[in-house]
Amino acid sequence: MNKNPLLALKELGQHVWLDNLSRELLKEGTLQRLITEDGIDGVTSNPAIFQKSIATGAHYKEDLARMLGSDLSPEARYEALVIPDIRAACDLLLPAYVSSSGVAGYVSLEVSPALADDAPGTIAAAQRLSLAVKRANLLIKVPATPQGLEAFEQLTATGMSVNVTLIFSLAQYELVVKAYLRGALRWLESGGETRKLCSVASVFLSRVDTLVDKRLDAIGSNQALALKGGAGVALAKACYQRYLAIFHGPEFAMLRLAHIRPQMPLWASTGSKNPAASDVHYVEPLIGPKTITTLPDATLAAFRDHGCAKSTLSEGAEAAKNHIAELAELGIDLKEVGETLQADGVKLFAEAFEALLTSVQG
Repeated sequence: MNKNPLLALKELGQHVWLDNLSRELLKEGTLQRLITEDGIDGVTSNPAIFQKSIATGAHYKEDLARMLGSDLSPEARYEALVIPDIRAACDLLLPAYVSSSGVAGYVSLEVSPALADDAPGTIAAAQRLSLAVKRANLLIKVPATPQGLEAFEQLTATGMSVNVTLIFSLAQYELVVKAYLRGALRWLESGGETRKLCSVASVFLSRVDTLVDKRLDAIGSNQALALKGGAGVALAKACYQRYLAIFHGPEFAMLRLAHIRPQMPLWASTGSKNPAASDVHYVEPLIGPKTITTLPDATLAAFRDHGCAKSTLSEGAEAAKNHIAELAELGIDLKEVGETLQADGVKLFAEAFEALLTSVQG
């Protein structure tokens, strides 16, 4: 019998998280099965995922009916629906959290996207959600916007574990890492429990290719067309090289000695949006230790079925650098691409969140 490629990823030191959460996954035992059979040791959620789950899931209908006529605000209704699901997922993943001494076993819950440009609001929402969920293996998701990073640093300085999301460029990734280093140092200097701190930097991949490929098509030259489909993977490899340089270098040395954990890179938006590309295009080239890949259901199933598990993340670092340089020669600035995609990502999540709040009003 062939070995499950997802379990092989675990042996290579990569954590596999599920990019989905719903009451159906919990009630029907699917999440527990994925944990047991596939080695899933984390879950990511976002407003779009919950919007789809609540709008289409039969398991929410009873609670929604009970809320009809109540004076709860739409956001309070939403939280009343999803917080029990987050807690239940945290409980299922608690063994992974305990056995890994807090390295794995996390469930991510995002603050309202409406707060993306409001640092004090993000901090208050993160603290409130953390108190409401009451689970040690909760990761609060905060966007990598300027105000989001201000909130992230402050939350890290108070010992909160955070997943920084909507990273679309190397420049954004570096800002996230710097904010983590500042926040972690403040936590250390305040006498905080250093081993408690966990942080994740979520780098979004397929959306980068969608926008870059559109621009390459518009250029239309042979050089441009030859670069299609490679920007997302090149971005991840570039971020990983910065991760190695910072967290294995002198900049992190003092924090490492104090047992502060490095911030783990997480590969997000890993479902291929290009029908011509492999369905494991954002998985196979990005396998490496002390990283996370979060996979939607279809990508998880595809890799389980025909994925090739071998360490690849450190391969092709120079080629990735050259790929980014070639894009720049053609006038495609990945820093500007990242800014555009981050603004779009905030807008899309905000729209999904608004649709979600509308759906829970009854």
